[in-house]
Amino acid sequence: MADRRALLAVGLAAALLAAPAHGQETRHELRAVATISIIGDMARNVGGGRVEITTLVGPNGDAHVYSPSPGDARKVASAAIVFINGLGLEGWMTRLVEASGTKAPAVVVSKGITPRKMADEDRSARAAIDPHAWQSVANAKIYVANIRDGLDAIDPAGKEIYDANAAAYLGKLDDLEKEIRTMIGDIPADRRKVITTHDAFGYFGDAYGMTFIAPEGVVTEAQPSAKDVARIIVQIKTGKIPAVFVESITDPRLMREIARETGAAIGGTLYSDALSAPGGPAGTYIDMMRHNVRELAKALVG
Repeated sequence: MADRRALLAVGLAAALLAAPAHGQETRHELRAVATISIIGDMARNVGGGRVEITTLVGPNGDAHVYSPSPGDARKVASAAIVFINGLGLEGWMTRLVEASGTKAPAVVVSKGITPRKMADEDRSARAAIDPHAWQSVANAKIYVANIRDGLDAIDPAGKEIYDANAAAYLGKLDDLEKEIRTMIGDIPADRRKVITTHDAFGYFGDAYGMTFIAPEGVVTEAQPSAKDVARIIVQIKTGKIPAVFVESITDPRLMREIARETGAAIGGTLYSDALSAPGGPAGTYIDMMRHNVRELAKALVG
């Protein structure tokens, strides 16, 4: 009997050592790389504890001007799968993949989305593909489905996990879509237009019935001159635009002048190409979309 109890004790101890501690994630089965923080967040929701996600362009980063490092090449080289946005966002990705020598499949998460055109920065008649498709929640659902299918293909043993995680996350996106439509519905139709330096909300505008206008003749990457501010004021008055989100104007005196001259509400920060730092107002994709629509509603309804 004593020997039997001893064997049971040894077996129990071995089981406890093999089991993960309470709240501790299981060991990652594979590594994945996502080009931008928004895609990285979606991939974490689908992959769960089974996939280790590394993001190249982190929070508050700009994928348009990003310059990959040798460390990025090593990250891609060690990945089992790579998630990219496509639609011309990551012009540097082809060179990075070649430099890394990776054989990992590259999943274009925007596959299946109908792209929209956007004017070039010089406002010419030419048009470019707008890569910011995630600004529509319906498109985000396509991203999630492509991430799920990519993980299913590379890791069939985890298919049940990925499918369940994706289904749960898609349910959250359904709720988010309803919330956005309700909040936009509370904004009078004639007030659903804003000026913003982010030329990245076209998909949002198309999906939810809003108009986003970039300041005419203003170089938004730099602090606008007095002449630029005068142009913005004329544009607001002419277009009867009720709110303006011009974040490149860091001088509060200029913002007060715009508000005083036009009566337009000055909006807060809108997140377009990247999430905020974790714990910030846009630390996840869902938080980002919720934050943006609340900022818009606050400026336009008020």
